Amino acid sequence: MKFELSLKTNLFQLSALSVCFLMASAEVKAQNITIAIETKSNALVLQADAKKNLNTIYFGKKLSSAAEYDEVPSVFKQSGEYTSVLSSPYTPSGSKSLMEPAISVSHADGNNSLDLRYVSHKLSKIDGDVSLTTVVLKDPVYDFEVTLYYKTYFKDDVVEQWSVIKHKEKGNVLLQKYASANLYLKAGGYWLTQYHGDWAKEMRPEESRITHGIKTLDTKLGTRANLFQPSVFMVSLDKPATEDEGTVLYGALEYSGNFRTDIELDYLDNLKIISGINNYASAYTLKPNEEFTTPAFLYTLSSSGKGNASRNLHNWARNYKILDGKGQRLTLLNNWEATYFDFNETKLFELLKDTKKLGVDMFLLDDGWFANKYPRNGDVAGLGDWEENKTKLPNGVASLVKEAQANGVKFGIWIEPEMVNPKSNLYEKHPDWVIKQPKREEYYFRNQLVLDLSNPKVQDFVFGVVDDLFTKNPELAYIKWDCNAVIYNAYSATLGNQNHFYIEYMRGLYKVLERIRAKYPTVPMMLCSGGGGRVDYAALKYFTEFWPSDNTDPMERIFIQWEYSYFYPSITSSNHVTDWGKQPIKFRTDVAMMGKLGFDIVISHLKENDLKYVQDAVKTYNDVKSIIWSGDQYRLANPREGSVASMGYVSTDKTKALMFNYLVNNRYDEGSKFPIRLKGLDAAKKYKIKELNLYPGTNSSIDSNKSYSGEFLMTVGFNPVVNSGRTSVILQLDEIK
Repeated sequence: MKFELSLKTNLFQLSALSVCFLMASAEVKAQNITIAIETKSNALVLQADAKKNLNTIYFGKKLSSAAEYDEVPSVFKQSGEYTSVLSSPYTPSGSKSLMEPAISVSHADGNNSLDLRYVSHKLSKIDGDVSLTTVVLKDPVYDFEVTLYYKTYFKDDVVEQWSVIKHKEKGNVLLQKYASANLYLKAGGYWLTQYHGDWAKEMRPEESRITHGIKTLDTKLGTRANLFQPSVFMVSLDKPATEDEGTVLYGALEYSGNFRTDIELDYLDNLKIISGINNYASAYTLKPNEEFTTPAFLYTLSSSGKGNASRNLHNWARNYKILDGKGQRLTLLNNWEATYFDFNETKLFELLKDTKKLGVDMFLLDDGWFANKYPRNGDVAGLGDWEENKTKLPNGVASLVKEAQANGVKFGIWIEPEMVNPKSNLYEKHPDWVIKQPKREEYYFRNQLVLDLSNPKVQDFVFGVVDDLFTKNPELAYIKWDCNAVIYNAYSATLGNQNHFYIEYMRGLYKVLERIRAKYPTVPMMLCSGGGGRVDYAALKYFTEFWPSDNTDPMERIFIQWEYSYFYPSITSSNHVTDWGKQPIKFRTDVAMMGKLGFDIVISHLKENDLKYVQDAVKTYNDVKSIIWSGDQYRLANPREGSVASMGYVSTDKTKALMFNYLVNNRYDEGSKFPIRLKGLDAAKKYKIKELNLYPGTNSSIDSNKSYSGEFLMTVGFNPVVNSGRTSVILQLDEIK
């Protein structure tokens, strides 16, 4: 009896305890604050617990019921987490965190720890498509605050994320690391696609499985930052993504200077991605009430392969980021490979006539038109002295602009205003404007040094280079802005804190570009950096296009342009027909048409049929360029996986499409042996197919009278008949109405 009573009492006590536990759990759960940051297809979900620790609880495909995000943590049965901040959306250092931090600081009192707790969040609607979520975090001990910003572009599944750091401590705080974003992903495995290169070898991909530890993608070059390591990357989840299958994240930092992306697989097999300005040699002293704003980290997540991710980015870029992203572009003839530095007014007048003969919009005068004391007759002298060379151009640039107008074409010009040759008047007058260590031997990159854009006087000078050209020549139609040198011996003669140098250089550059765009908002400018050394979405706010590579061999360009197409729309890619490579003029021109077309050849040296071909090709390009620039882009046959490369562009209404096809393997009997499946068409529509850009005197093997359903073309495919006798084939599809 006593045993029974005791058992009942114990059971009652256990039940009471269970009720208390459930009530406590419900109370804790009730105190959780969930923040769902959603786009059309995806959701990034943050949650603050009862102690205001903020963590990422979900990042993936959007759920129909937002309430179910709260259930996500319960279905993962991984090992203990220890710290409550492992999945923090902005991991602090020095307190509980055991892994790589997004932010690391030394407080005014010397304390190196930081603890960031949730304070508040807010959702603001910018327009029907764009929203901004802000999340405020604060240290409970120190008056130190970080605000996380998530700008979402709903339709395109694109997110821009950045942070603003500030404090009200009684002295300066030292920022040791200050990332823009800190993502946390869960999957059964992870594969990284990264890029590497050098001059003329841009955008070479490498894919590898991510293993435990940290993989860092970074640059310390200061300028021309993407020379060896572009900041763009992909991470595939569960398995390597293909063009049309698999889950893949595209990431890119919107910054033109030193960047750093840490990719860490932790002890729970989850992946942390931290990206921002490289903190190398850049500890930043933050004054009380000063705000430090990081550049935006851009990402898009696709659950249906790489192609969908790239089209999301293309649409976003054209609509929101690239200068005049949905506008027109100028086709051009450049003089560089025709003359190099050896030209005069008479030669240029002849080239202007060739511009009209070719049928393009503009003539572009490249390097070598300036400097008198140290004439710019090679790359060893004159850079920085931006007056017209009196020997080459006795009547100045104005005479060329006038002659261009007389020929019915526009005129553009090359500049490299951030740089200086030691053999120049500028260097002699203003040695303190040059980036160089006072106690070190000067070391040159392409016989030049970089001007110190952290210096406001240098900013005024660089702005003045552009402003003077337009003041004297209001009809100037285009700027090719080059940037050939990296920064050696980093030092500013006027900057008090040298740890701020790399950051202040970039701030100075952006200030100059802002001033230029405020005064000249619509002038087209090419972003050139000895090739693809400066290609990023922060710079493309100010430029209409970029130069992918100085390597214009069309076979190489197929591969280079292919890789850039994952991240940048074709309207931004400047592609020139040159004499690089051994391919015929048709092959070279067809490759260059997959973007913004230009020529850098001697028109007077062309054979009669070659000239007729390029003239007709320019006309054809003008007819179809809107599809290339604004249509949806589809990679159809990867040049790294077979003997044929094929790229497709489909108009948004699916009534027209283009298919560019090239032989990339010259071994015996190689060609398009199998049909190539098209993508993006309307399965119910009927299409006719005709061949474009036929070389004079040749006939197409494509029967333009046949019709095919979109379903057939996307399921079975179409054979463009690429072989050693037809190495380049462009097809146009038109809906039959």
